[in-house]
This record gives sequence, structure tokens and C-alpha cells, in this order.
Amino acid sequence: MDQSNLKPPVGAKHKKKRVGCGDGSGHGTFSTRGCKGQKSRSGRDLRPGFEGGQLPIIKRLPWTRGFTNVAKIQYSVVNVGDLRLFDAGSEVSPESMLNKGLVKSIKFPVKILGNGELERSLTVKANKFSVTAKTKIEAAGGKVEEI
Repeated sequence: MDQSNLKPPVGAKHKKKRVGCGDGSGHGTFSTRGCKGQKSRSGRDLRPGFEGGQLPIIKRLPWTRGFTNVAKIQYSVVNVGDLRLFDAGSEVSPESMLNKGLVKSIKFPVKILGNGELERSLTVKANKFSVTAKTKIEAAGGKVEEI
């Protein structure tokens, strides 16, 4: 196969809309702009959200403003104190936390936070650790491994 054999899929190509070329074209007379009014005139320049002078919906509903951060990473959070469920010397991974019920799903990365105390040495594997969590795990004689 080479470029000379490639064709667009059926339905991907459309004829150009030729407005104002007579009624036989299907886009004559009003040229798809409807009848009269501000939007039918030439040189119309309405900003997005303009509602003809009426108070726009973006001002009427102030709680809809802002944005959603699409780059935000949502973590499954586990505290150091919750790791007491594991036996001393054991290896703690996201899968073992799922089995013990500490995280609901391993779809999200796991972050260990430093709330609580840890008395036993564990090898903890997670995606992210807070500074206090690292110090508490290592102070108890354990190891920290970032996945």
C-alpha cells in the first residue's frame, strides 16, 4: 500500500456550500441566514455569549464559571497509620492495599501520607510519598520504593 492508493472513507468528503448562487443551489435568496435581523446582515460581529443585550447566562449563573483542570492527577490516599494492617517485614503494594480494603481501585495512583504512626518495618511500594510518610516508614526500619 502507498499514498496513491489511499482514499477517504465514504461520507468524509462533502461538497462545498455555495451560498447566494440562486434558488436551484438550495442556498439562494437568504443564503442560509434566515430572514432579516442582526444575524442576517453583513459585517455582523457578535462575541461568544452575547444575548442581544439581555443579561447573559454566564453572569446570571456565577457558579458555572471557572474551569476543570484536565491535567489534575487524582490519587488514592493511604495514611501511614493504616499500614498497621500488614505484618512486620511484609511487602506493601497497591494490589495488597486493594486486598486489605485500603484503596477502592488501583485505577488511580496511590499516595502515602504521613498521618498516624508506624511501629513495624515494611517495604512500601507506591506511586508517591509525602516527606513525613517517608521519614516515618524509614524511622520504623522499613523501605520506601516509588513505582
